Amino acid sequence: MADKNSRTSGGTAAGFVVDEPGRVRNVALVGPSGSGKTTLTEALLVAAHAVNRAGSVVEGTTVCDHDEAAIRQQRSVSLAVAPVVHGDVKINLIDTPGYADFVGEVRAGLRAADAALFVVSAGHGVDSATVSLWEECAVAGLPRAVVVSRLDHARADVEATIAACQEAFGASVLPLYLPAQGGDPALIGLVTRRRYDYANGHPPQLSDPGPEDAERLRAARDALIEGVIAESEDESLMDRYLAGEPVSDDVLIDDLEKAVARATFHPVIPACAETGVGTAEILDGIAHAFPSPLEHAPPAATTPDGVPLPRLSPDPNGPLAAEIVHTSVDSYVGRVSLARVFSGTLSPERPVHVSGHGLAERGHADHDADERVAHLYSPLGATLREVPHCVAGDVCALTKLTSAETGDTVSDPGDPMLIEPWQMPEPLLPVAVAAQTRSDEDALARNLARLVAGDPTLRLERNADTHQLVLWCMGEAHAEVVLSQLRAGGAEVTVEPVRISHRATFATSADGHGRHVKQSGGHGQYAVCDVSVEPLERGAGVEFVNRTVGGVVPHQFIPSVEKGALAQLKQGIGNDDPVVDVRVTLFDGKAHSVDSSDAAFQTAGALAVKDAAAKAGLVTLEPLDEVVVRLPDAYLGAVLGDLSARRGRVLGTESVAGGHSIVRAEVPAEELVKYAVQLRGLTSGRASFTRRHARYEPSPHRTPAPDRAKAKA
Repeated sequence: MADKNSRTSGGTAAGFVVDEPGRVRNVALVGPSGSGKTTLTEALLVAAHAVNRAGSVVEGTTVCDHDEAAIRQQRSVSLAVAPVVHGDVKINLIDTPGYADFVGEVRAGLRAADAALFVVSAGHGVDSATVSLWEECAVAGLPRAVVVSRLDHARADVEATIAACQEAFGASVLPLYLPAQGGDPALIGLVTRRRYDYANGHPPQLSDPGPEDAERLRAARDALIEGVIAESEDESLMDRYLAGEPVSDDVLIDDLEKAVARATFHPVIPACAETGVGTAEILDGIAHAFPSPLEHAPPAATTPDGVPLPRLSPDPNGPLAAEIVHTSVDSYVGRVSLARVFSGTLSPERPVHVSGHGLAERGHADHDADERVAHLYSPLGATLREVPHCVAGDVCALTKLTSAETGDTVSDPGDPMLIEPWQMPEPLLPVAVAAQTRSDEDALARNLARLVAGDPTLRLERNADTHQLVLWCMGEAHAEVVLSQLRAGGAEVTVEPVRISHRATFATSADGHGRHVKQSGGHGQYAVCDVSVEPLERGAGVEFVNRTVGGVVPHQFIPSVEKGALAQLKQGIGNDDPVVDVRVTLFDGKAHSVDSSDAAFQTAGALAVKDAAAKAGLVTLEPLDEVVVRLPDAYLGAVLGDLSARRGRVLGTESVAGGHSIVRAEVPAEELVKYAVQLRGLTSGRASFTRRHARYEPSPHRTPAPDRAKAKA
């Protein structure tokens, strides 16, 4: 754990400025909604003397939940950073939302962090979403520890919760402390064999444990020692231990810290935010066991053109490379960009290059711009404290970068680069919105641009077929926050039912006659054409064929017939659904030497295909999506039954590692409007899915188009 306790000179702004990455710890607090992450952050802030009094989630006075939506809903809806100083180490506590709709914020927080602190309530245990998140961190090799929170809960059962964590996360999850017997606000240290009493607040008073804790302490300590030795780099240590040789506390602590930093051992610390129990132990564990940025490799980087660059290193003197992990708008200072610096040093009053690529399909157009950093800040929730610089490994806030969006890279203009973006979850819940009045349209456009810039999980779509403005969200809670932020920005919006764009095609072949003749004085209009229209296979598109002979339709007017016919098909016949997969053949017609014109033959061509549609009848086609669902095997039967109820055709299933299955199916798009919400409820949030358009097929449930076409004709 070299360099973890290295000292540096300076330290302005109440100790929140460091000059060496070895003095920084970036820790993301993750876990289910209601586990107490934000309340625990408040307790840690008080313990580290960063604030004088802990705020309340219920009262809306916490440091991290400063957003109006978070205060109203009494739960976090975005990540927030709260730095503290413990000893000579700066700890950036990154509080993340627990609700599944805001998983994009959680992943952004993990990108800014070098370790994760999983907060699990002693009264509720481990849920499936937390297990999935643990697995995701394991794949990334991120060091993890567990805090069993809310010891004061009426149904708190610490031992059962630890057992549930071991079952869910693995045998390498072992407690470092146990709560004292009798409900006293105290912990028993398994390594030090000391009692940490919080009866008089923080810091705890140390004493020897009582005889009532001796047996518990002995059994738990033996399990801890064996777990740590199993992860030790000293292979002879286990042999010596089994031979009865005592293991010194110094050796045990050193091996434990190394195993935590390697992400092979995961300590458990019980804590209670209300009484402060465990806060000192958590801060000590973060400062001494979690890795510094020097021990966590930065992400890969390329040039803006995609050329790979040498691997970055957390060197304050290296090339500048920082990433925007969160974007918000402050009513006083404007856009605030939260950045994790991976290399180099950010300084005020310097030019930077802002680059963002790869999210064009979500409404984030590729962009590159040179801007100037005016001021740097150390964020404490919504409070910004100005700092003179931010070195590699640290987190800071930049203001008024007009082009910066979440996920963008900030680098030197002379050496621009693009950091490989983290994996963004796909938004799959569509919400159609419209401005309530014409005066709201400008405010809506302005606020949508701001929201899309700050939230990469939000996708904006202007549907060319239905003419609706559709926001693709992660779920209903995410949609509620987005709508409230739009309205808070001065845009009154209404939510409309999402319309699915259908198509139509001819049920059979038919001939159509189009006659457009008008004589009303002056230059007349004369055009007659006869066409045959026949259906084609799905996906064939629209074809136009000229088979006239003898010049019955002059050659200069044949493109006019085609233009009119195709325009009518695109516009729709009877119900405004575009007509596709047909061949229109012009085989006869008449013209007038004086009165025929381009406009007249366009009109005649349109009338001819409408006449053919009235004779043949139209079939409505609905869009079919290919859906791929990944889910635990336990939910396979329920998901298959649900897909069948949605008129889905299951194409196949396959088993994958970890007790999961992948289901492939084709499902009508109108059956998938709320599928993101319903699948989450069906599988306790443990399934995910993707969808893409496959093709159009005849709809068995929509009112047939032929009657409407005949009625209109």
